[in-house]
Amino acid sequence: QVQLVESGGGLVQAGGSLRLSCAASGRTLSRNAMGWFRQAPGKEREFVAAISWSGDSTTYYADSVKGRFTISRANARNTVYLQMNSLKPEETAVYYCAAEKSLYSTPSRAWNDYEYWGQGTQVTVSS
Repeated sequence: QVQLVESGGGLVQAGGSLRLSCAASGRTLSRNAMGWFRQAPGKEREFVAAISWSGDSTTYYADSVKGRFTISRANARNTVYLQMNSLKPEETAVYYCAAEKSLYSTPSRAWNDYEYWGQGTQVTVSS
């Protein structure tokens, strides 16, 4: 049974930074692409960033976060990170990490291609 646990969310002022972590347990996810999604109240879950399996580690970003957010993975720790800089109030949401169903795949931007999900961590950006 794979479990993903996010941490690092909180309250930050606009322009500030946060680093989210996603720790996996149950089995290694080094062969899975990993992604971060977010969901604000009343809105659909949206893609934020993804990283391909550990042997490639190519990164992908939503246009809205490109240049400000960085996704990375530490395979020895079975952990994925999301460094978020220059945060904006409209980015207030619950942030989720997820692991793709397929192995060795190019990361998908579609949430339903992801099999394992964390419980989410709240990020609140004040203006």
